[in-house]
Amino acid sequence: MAERILMNEYKTLVKEKWVNIELKEEDIFHWNIALIVLNPDSLYYGGYFKAVMTFPKNYPYSPPEFKFSPPLFHPNIYEDGRLCISILHSPGDDEMSGETAAERWSPAQRVESVLISILSLLDDAEVSSPANVDAGVMLRKDPDQYNRKVQECVDTSKKDIPEGFVMPTHESTCKPPEKFDDEDFWVDSDVEDDDIFGGSDSDGDLNMDDDRDTGSDEDE
Repeated sequence: MAERILMNEYKTLVKEKWVNIELKEEDIFHWNIALIVLNPDSLYYGGYFKAVMTFPKNYPYSPPEFKFSPPLFHPNIYEDGRLCISILHSPGDDEMSGETAAERWSPAQRVESVLISILSLLDDAEVSSPANVDAGVMLRKDPDQYNRKVQECVDTSKKDIPEGFVMPTHESTCKPPEKFDDEDFWVDSDVEDDDIFGGSDSDGDLNMDDDRDTGSDEDE
């Protein structure tokens, strides 16, 4: 079952512009991933961040593992590239951390929801209990320096873009507004004026009746 579910998810995700996925040695349980940040408001915009994602044989009942390679400088990313993020933690409530089952992995989750959560985490760091203490302290005390460190990560990541790969941008992935055809608003010039204003044959009949009535009055 795990193979079938993962293959379906893989076929769906390879069509997305914000992620680049390859199977390692055709192994559906081992994905080489690159996350592409397309949000122009993100500090990580334009980055091509490589990672490895591995799946257990009982997926989706157990969560996958995710690891940035190389690691990113971020409060919630360990120095070896692993993440501190609830959605990758085993199902169920955790009294030690205070995480509820709703925050953690469940069989209803999918790869796409994990990757979207990771992208959200990049710009919404949790600094109260950081995996990377130095990054957490820098973000709180010297955000300008933190921003520079992030930009270094973005610039370095671009060196990993495969040759021939066309990097998507925010502009290239936004659908252009549909062209509005206003011709339907204009009535064809051949249409009679009476038709334009909703005139009908019954109007003419009504006028004729009025004339007949007037004529009868005069006869009297």
